[in-house]
Amino acid sequence: MTADSLLWLIALGPAALFVCGILPLSVGRTHALCMARRCHAASGVAFVTSLCALIVNARLGALHTPTLGADGVGFALYLDVLTTIMFVLVTFVGMIVMRYSRNYLDGDAGQARFFRWLSLTLASVLTVIVSGNLFQLALAWIATSLALHQLLLFYPDRPAAVLAARKKFVASRLGDLCLVAALALIFARFHSLDYAVILARPSALAADAPLQHVAVLLVAAALLKSAQFPLHGWLLEVMETPTPVSALLHAGIINAGGFLLLRFADLIVTSPMALDALMIVGAVTALFGSVVMLTQTSVKVSLAYSTIAQMGFMMLQCGLGAFSAALLHLVAHSLYKAHAFLSSGSVVDVARAASSTSLGARAHPGRLILAIAIVSSVQLGVSALFGATLILEPGIFTLGAIVLLGLTHLIVSAVDEQPTVIVIARASMRVAAVAAAYFTLQWAAAAVTAEALPAIRPLRGLFDLIVIVTTVLGFAMVTLLQSLLPRHAGEPRWQALYAHVSNGFYVNTIANRLVLRYWPSPPPRALTTHLPTGGA
Repeated sequence: MTADSLLWLIALGPAALFVCGILPLSVGRTHALCMARRCHAASGVAFVTSLCALIVNARLGALHTPTLGADGVGFALYLDVLTTIMFVLVTFVGMIVMRYSRNYLDGDAGQARFFRWLSLTLASVLTVIVSGNLFQLALAWIATSLALHQLLLFYPDRPAAVLAARKKFVASRLGDLCLVAALALIFARFHSLDYAVILARPSALAADAPLQHVAVLLVAAALLKSAQFPLHGWLLEVMETPTPVSALLHAGIINAGGFLLLRFADLIVTSPMALDALMIVGAVTALFGSVVMLTQTSVKVSLAYSTIAQMGFMMLQCGLGAFSAALLHLVAHSLYKAHAFLSSGSVVDVARAASSTSLGARAHPGRLILAIAIVSSVQLGVSALFGATLILEPGIFTLGAIVLLGLTHLIVSAVDEQPTVIVIARASMRVAAVAAAYFTLQWAAAAVTAEALPAIRPLRGLFDLIVIVTTVLGFAMVTLLQSLLPRHAGEPRWQALYAHVSNGFYVNTIANRLVLRYWPSPPPRALTTHLPTGGA
């Protein structure tokens, strides 16, 4: 069997899901259960094909089938390390979501309809991943958005669901326009949309003005797809959909923007403007989402803000040229967020237990500053040992500093419990172990993806340094704020700050007003009472 034949066999996974999605619906509980079983079986087939793709890629390396159709404007499959990782990830999460949905929606009147659109959505996402040219990717990209729109409106009588779907529709159409415009510019430049042609030698075309515009358009499409500030509001209101939709959305579909950046990373790194946009938007979104997340009382809304922040981190890493780190971040976040949403019912109990035994929640600011200094020193030392310094690997260094800032309360707790040198040293060693694990994973990710993604880029200049320092200092201030706020909870100015932050500084409120102004909802249907006719 030739390599091309193997690749076409791998396409059976998305094809099985697509076939299940277009099967005619039948009425009745028995038919709905049959539909659920078929879709679950199709997701299992997709997962098996992803494992086959993993074996084929490990043995044969990158593969690309010929295009069925015109040159670059047809259907083809492309398999490399990036495709394989994303294919396995999405099929694994999709299979779990399918299995969970069978019990979650058991007995629901729209169960069969739900599985139809869930299968089509998953098939579209997988097609985006395995596409071998931009034409096929664009079709699957748009199909993903349209299928997800139906899932967001699974309960069309819920006003919040309708509003979220409309905001997502507007953001998606803007992203589609950016992607189609990039497609047109690429076709005009290369006379082909095939990946093998586009990514053959992008570094030699860095001064090509049309390619600079293409990179910016691709970045804009990715930012719109990933719910970045200030068009993030739709992601907060999709909680009116069934929980499996939230899990698949936050763990899989939201990553489409990141995948687009990774797929065309060789092209994007040639555009300083595109990298700067990723850095600025990513840093602002990460800081914004992290701050607002801390004030949320709803578990799912808190998880949504977490997703917004994590996507911001990924965009920041791409802007700093750490594409392998962004891929590792994407995989880790997807697995964590899928579990978080599917187990969101038990998260409340976990949060209560954590808050009741939290140490250092009211720590003195001086001890917090000392803890931040210790953590920063450990970060500098361990990163230097791994060669991931601020100059050589700014993307990995920056995220590492932010991750380790989250461990400052470990030092504070040690000081509060027993302020001795030995206790502080033990806590510092734990932080060093976390740092070593982090940088080891980053090294492994860079080694695995060396053939598919650009090498980690060094610091480009002063602007990069300003963004990095501002972002790290911002998260250091968030760490201080977490401890200062409980100490001053009764003061009016702190209460006012808490109110503003918990409402996301009203950015989403403004977006809602704009949507309702230009796309008003129909008036609610009046209740009609059918009175009997005839005499009294």
